[in-house]
Amino acid sequence: MTVADDTVFRTMLFDFYGELLTDKQREYFDLHYNEDLSLAEIASLTGVSRQAVWDNIRRAEASLRDIEAKVGLVARFRQQRQALNELGGELSPLLDSADPGVRETARRALERLGSIEF
Repeated sequence: MTVADDTVFRTMLFDFYGELLTDKQREYFDLHYNEDLSLAEIASLTGVSRQAVWDNIRRAEASLRDIEAKVGLVARFRQQRQALNELGGELSPLLDSADPGVRETARRALERLGSIEF
């Protein structure tokens, strides 16, 4: 997994399961990964040591990964999104069909796929 993939995965974990963290874990994780604050900045803002901030972030990430391993919502979401994108890719060439009925059906299907919110 690349650094960018890991960042996206962390963000998705937080979006799906962040409410299951303690208040401090949620706050520190959000400040560090979503607001891009350093450990020192978070420590200064919250009046705790950098080590306390790091320990909370590390525990939060471990909890999020553990929950995902058990529940798998992020993995299922990614699989569904990939399947829908692949389906759209398969339908797109049909827009160039000589048959107007095929073109219209493909257009409607792609429109419906596009309306699905992730």
